[in-house]
Amino acid sequence: MFERLELLIGNKINLLKEKTVMLIGLGGVGSYAFESLLRSGVGTIIVVDSDTIDETNLNRQLLALKSNIGQFKVDEAEKRKNLINPDCQIVKIKEFITAENLASLFTYHIDFLIDAEDTLKTKKLLIKAALQHQIKFISVMGTGNKMEASKLVLTDLKHTAYDPLARNLRNYIKKEHINQKIPVIASMEKPIKSTPIGSNAFVPAVAGLLATSYAINELLKED
Repeated sequence: MFERLELLIGNKINLLKEKTVMLIGLGGVGSYAFESLLRSGVGTIIVVDSDTIDETNLNRQLLALKSNIGQFKVDEAEKRKNLINPDCQIVKIKEFITAENLASLFTYHIDFLIDAEDTLKTKKLLIKAALQHQIKFISVMGTGNKMEASKLVLTDLKHTAYDPLARNLRNYIKKEHINQKIPVIASMEKPIKSTPIGSNAFVPAVAGLLATSYAINELLKED
């Protein structure tokens, strides 16, 4: 099924089949990252999400269907995996990540980590842990209240703007005296004022695809 991809990367497709990507979050961003990882030939995907599918997810989350509302997202991800790339191995973790269970994630071999969830405390934990374990990663910033997918960029955390989540993370990094580069996907668009936060089908999707693009290209460098 990867003939068209092999035209671009040749026998490096075998390298991707040996890699393990951990994906935190299967929402608007993470669901698109998950599917593009599947279709890119990654051999093992560890999916971490404790949520079930809600009707409000239908406008932006690839896994969400009228027929599976109430089902766990990690279970629906496995079903979709079997329909697209059954050779891919999936590890399902139905947990919300906290300081108490964070260490359990890093008992797995991880070649790359994609942080696609939106909880500030968890993002702080994941960034610090990925750096400590010397695991390549990408952290996706906020995609809510944004309408222009073209304003998404791959950048360092310190260069982000117009993103309250990124601002909090910048303050945290400074406080913790973390000097390493923090690769992120972030929108440079001024957010629309909306309470609760609004979202659409395309900005989170593009952010998820950009995260996979970065992950795959970084993994290919390891040959």
